[in-house]
Amino acid sequence: MTPPPARRRRTGANGAAPAHNLPRRGAVRRAQAITTYGVGSLIAVDHESFIVSGLDEAEQSWSHDESPRIHERRLARVLDVDYFRLPPASDDTSKDGLRVRRFPLMHFCPECNDLQRHRDFNPPAGRSVCGTCEVDLVPSRFVVACEAGHLGEFPYWQWVHRSTDRGATRAAQCDGKLKMRTSGRTSALRSILVSCACGQAPEVSMEGAFRRSALRDLGLKCQGTRPWLGASVPTQECGLPLRTLQRGSSALWQPVLKSALSIPPWSDGRSDPLAEHWAALREYDAREQVEIYLKGAFKGKCPVPLDEVMALLDAERAEEPDSESAPTFDHRYRALRNKEYERLRAGNDESEHSRNEQFVCENPLGDQSVLDPLGVTGPMLVKKLREVRALKAFTRLVDAESTTDSTEMPLSERPLRWLPAMEVRGEGVFLRLDEDRLGAWEKSVAVAARVERMRTAHQRVLEQRANDPSRVVPSPATPRMVLLHTLAHVLINEWSLEAGYPAAALRERLYAADDMAGVLVYTATSDSAGSLGGLVAQGEPETLGRTVRSAVHRAEWCSSDPLCMETEASGAGGINLAACHACVMLPETSCEHNNILLDRALLVGTPDDPRLGYFEGVLGQ
Repeated sequence: MTPPPARRRRTGANGAAPAHNLPRRGAVRRAQAITTYGVGSLIAVDHESFIVSGLDEAEQSWSHDESPRIHERRLARVLDVDYFRLPPASDDTSKDGLRVRRFPLMHFCPECNDLQRHRDFNPPAGRSVCGTCEVDLVPSRFVVACEAGHLGEFPYWQWVHRSTDRGATRAAQCDGKLKMRTSGRTSALRSILVSCACGQAPEVSMEGAFRRSALRDLGLKCQGTRPWLGASVPTQECGLPLRTLQRGSSALWQPVLKSALSIPPWSDGRSDPLAEHWAALREYDAREQVEIYLKGAFKGKCPVPLDEVMALLDAERAEEPDSESAPTFDHRYRALRNKEYERLRAGNDESEHSRNEQFVCENPLGDQSVLDPLGVTGPMLVKKLREVRALKAFTRLVDAESTTDSTEMPLSERPLRWLPAMEVRGEGVFLRLDEDRLGAWEKSVAVAARVERMRTAHQRVLEQRANDPSRVVPSPATPRMVLLHTLAHVLINEWSLEAGYPAAALRERLYAADDMAGVLVYTATSDSAGSLGGLVAQGEPETLGRTVRSAVHRAEWCSSDPLCMETEASGAGGINLAACHACVMLPETSCEHNNILLDRALLVGTPDDPRLGYFEGVLGQ
């Protein structure tokens, strides 16, 4: 083929180097930049594969017009950052957006069957085709990863030469070209055949590559590669066992997301100008010291009155966990939820605040005593709310809910004072369960035994997935947690029918602890579904009572019964009991726990033991 003409180097004004003008490779929604295609994840665009780059250059490359700052002090304090930024929303005139790098580099030509690095095919600039055959290259289906979050190319050379003496050494010395073909007999791995032109090793299939010990048997360990940070980033050998994964596997990237509701006194936006000063302000106790600092930082023109600054400092210190001398992240995050629960119970009347207030929570007008027979109490109408969800880190091979700091991979090579996040505004309904009735129900031996089965199964799964079982976090399964979780699911299903919301537009937020027993169901979407007002109307006591009764009666029967209700275990790892996609499971975007720890028998009981159900008395009404 005729080589392309030589390209002249473009220059900017006065001969300076031009600004980046990188080629576009598709688009993703803004919310996907933290939930599906965040830093370190693989993204397929047409027949090409890329990995989303780290955030080290994002401060300069992300336009502040397309990627503005957002503030949520309570969440920023827990995550130890100053502020958050929305992922860039690019249009046709944008100069930049989310940056990606090609990965995996190993590609396969379906015409000549060559298997080698992308650049070795000599593709024309901007295209991913074989320079000889002019057909589209196919990225490697297989990659390797470890539980520390590192990612690498599949070791094809070692795999081909594994049957020879000193396979790894021979592979390193081999100059032969790799070939890949499919026998076409089946779609199984045994039909994918790899060979080397050196002739020293037989043609081998990919069968067995996914065994846990497959790469360990070759003497291979993780080298600590982090391709999303670029080839210039030095790697340090990790040493953990490697696992083979398909390029599109859900275990390859899981986001560690943390969220918070904006509640008073932080919810009116007046404290946003102080975002980068809180760490310094917390060092001062005396009012005079705070005043001196503000005068220096803002040159005597602080936009927030001193009295408000002192009140905000007091509110922040009140949210610190007091049970630990050195509180962990989990303790701080739990304290954040505790404060939300208190505020949802107390309410925040709109008439007492300005139009900028982002959290409005009021008592319903109707008679709340109609809910007493249901064991439900304290409904609140959340007419306005704002939630900020931040991407803290990501994991590979490890359940994001059970992560520890050692299994979380940061989003950049050097520490940053910000994180990517999304903010959503909507409405919701908050309700609690009667503590006296709940306490008596929890003491039931049958209830405790049923939940213990779920907790044991969940703990076993967590330990199996962890590289160090001694550091596994305990399962959150308790009777009240599973009950609240299942109740939230049946309410979302009911409201999706009664109020016209798609189930994916509603989301749960659970408050389950020894001193908490509440659930918030809210619209958490950035589109118009968050401002229709239809969900708040469902929180009036009479309407809510009808909804709870209807949801509980609907949970009595599942189209998969009796199999669903009588099963000894369901779901991955047997973590659920009476729960399936035909009854209580939801779109995973609506669930805080990825559709695990669910059991509708705790709502309605079983045919053999109706007393298991918290709402047993409702079924006869």
